[in-house]
Amino acid sequence: MNTKYTNMPEVPAGIVYVRSVAVADLPQDVQDQVEGIEVLYSLHRSDGARLALVKDRAMAFALARQNDLAPVNVH
Repeated sequence: MNTKYTNMPEVPAGIVYVRSVAVADLPQDVQDQVEGIEVLYSLHRSDGARLALVKDRAMAFALARQNDLAPVNVH
């Protein structure tokens, strides 16, 4: 499974940060799409810009690696 995510923006340093995000803290339109889920995982560039939201931590790391990025966990 080496398919690249075509909507992933370019990340200059090659590092992305992965952190959990409470669904309650996201905009209502996003909350409406993930009914029944309390936590999502986001990938961020070093400037803090959110690149993607995914359903679990393993998927966040896999998405980063599939796009030749180095994921780093943020607490």
